[in-house]
Amino acid sequence: MKDEYDFSAGRRGAIDPAPAGKTRITIRLDNEVLDWFRAQVDAAGGGNYQSLINSVLRDHVRHAAEPLEETLRRVLREELRQSA
Repeated sequence: MKDEYDFSAGRRGAIDPAPAGKTRITIRLDNEVLDWFRAQVDAAGGGNYQSLINSVLRDHVRHAAEPLEETLRRVLREELRQSA
């Protein structure tokens, strides 16, 4: 190990840049929420809990933008399918 290191050519930022269409952020989640997502991934046999969080958020945004009539139709179809 050296006594001194030269960081004059160093650059600030992520070592592994985020892919196109993705943004690296810092977010604080409740432990119980994070534990739930990790447990879901473990129960599924593996995967990435961050991808699962992203998928759940994407679904929520899609349904939140859905008109009320479409939401009612979707819920009724799901309920009718389950009761059949």
